[in-house]
Amino acid sequence: MTPSSGPPHKKMRWIPGGTFRMGSEVREYPEEGPINVASVDGFWMDETPVTVGEFRRFVKASGYTTMAERPLDPAEYPRFSPQQLLAGSIVFTPTPGPTDLTTWTNWWRFIAGASWACPEGPGVDTYGRDSHPVVHVCWEDVAAYAVWVGKEIPTEAEWEFAARGGLDGALYTWGEEFMPDGKPMANTWIGEFPWQNLKPPKQRRTTRVRSFPANGYGLYDMAGNVWEWTSDFYRTDHGEVAAHACCMPVNPRIDDPSGSYSEQEEQGGAHIPRRVIKGGSHLCAENYCQRYRPAARQAQQVESSMSHIGFRCIVRA
Repeated sequence: MTPSSGPPHKKMRWIPGGTFRMGSEVREYPEEGPINVASVDGFWMDETPVTVGEFRRFVKASGYTTMAERPLDPAEYPRFSPQQLLAGSIVFTPTPGPTDLTTWTNWWRFIAGASWACPEGPGVDTYGRDSHPVVHVCWEDVAAYAVWVGKEIPTEAEWEFAARGGLDGALYTWGEEFMPDGKPMANTWIGEFPWQNLKPPKQRRTTRVRSFPANGYGLYDMAGNVWEWTSDFYRTDHGEVAAHACCMPVNPRIDDPSGSYSEQEEQGGAHIPRRVIKGGSHLCAENYCQRYRPAARQAQQVESSMSHIGFRCIVRA
């Protein structure tokens, strides 16, 4: 049921809440299981990811400096080279041809000077991208924006429930077919990742929000375009959520970072907690990372920013 009052902020949609099947049993991505029946209360959600223009207003009003714009402390990153300690962020760089898909460093590069304002590095600004999702924002940045605007970051359960748009159990946010009647429904990679991108050059990274159809709740870009931060700390599966509930989890959340660390992180980053990101991005492809689905999830270090990660906010009723 929609509240009698209107949205607390412009361009937000009411998500009625309810019970749904969270996760999936996709074999390639075991972190999506097991499927749990969960329930969330109603809340308001931004129609789109936070845009560059919206983030620019925040920066101008508050004087905020994102983590990508600050040099790193060598004491916290003792295995980083001097170049890696510079202010900057991680940028997708296509390879010249087919490559080993198990080695992500083949197509990701740290670029000094890359940030939300210079998404591909110095010399490439965002003044023509005000309607694109903001990227190169880490957890501290999105949390600061949410406080400034009077909103919050959704939990994983809230985000997934909203992304499904009322289609409980559906494979995609719009139904069961990836491209119904041959029509693209989200900004995803077309071609062989990470070298063959068959889209026009201006569409090979982020696209304007609302470029593709909204889901059943009137939300845009809940699949593809950019990954979106959630407030939950990462766990390898959904089992822990169920284990902490005597029955069906209601408004489940993971606030404890202790189980989110990874011993596999390179460059000594195993001490950094990870949160869940959802939705996939413009880099998700049929031959790699088919995570443009509501159940899909991934771990992201809270201090890491990348050229394909953004966010959106909610207001709880």
